[in-house]
Amino acid sequence: MSISSSNEAKWYVVHTYSGYENKVKTNLEKIIENRGISHLISEVRVPVEKVIETNADGVQKEVEVKIFPSYVLVKMIMTDETWHVVRNITGSTGFVGPGSRPVPLTDSEVEALGVETHIESCGFSKGDEVKITVGPMSGFTGKVDSVSENGKKITVLASVFGRETPVELDSSNIEIIKE
Repeated sequence: MSISSSNEAKWYVVHTYSGYENKVKTNLEKIIENRGISHLISEVRVPVEKVIETNADGVQKEVEVKIFPSYVLVKMIMTDETWHVVRNITGSTGFVGPGSRPVPLTDSEVEALGVETHIESCGFSKGDEVKITVGPMSGFTGKVDSVSENGKKITVLASVFGRETPVELDSSNIEIIKE
């Protein structure tokens, strides 16, 4: 099987036997290190979330729960070698995709899963004087109050009828007022 390789690493989903997610991750990381192929397989993840469980005695504790049981996410450049390494890890049943063709996650799927977030430099910071350019508040001015971690959402304290009103906007819907 010849797999065309791209020079860009993409996220792939690997199916595992139930309960083998961490074992697959650990074994894969050892093989990557031993073979020196970290430039081809850059990241292996078992997505988890922290939840608070209460036992029969009413005691609460925080535990990690797998978001996608029986799946491991692998960021890699697909080559015959990397396909073979991942496919033949003990506990792995193969890649998710039609037949034997692994299909990478799309950028929107990666973002929706929260696997990787792209932080964009939006050019706005707290205190900047801005003008709203789109929507029902187009033309209003205000000051940037906060910028989201990914730089996409900006909270502006807009001056509406002499009062400061917080408005959450897309970073593309405002522009800095040049003095």
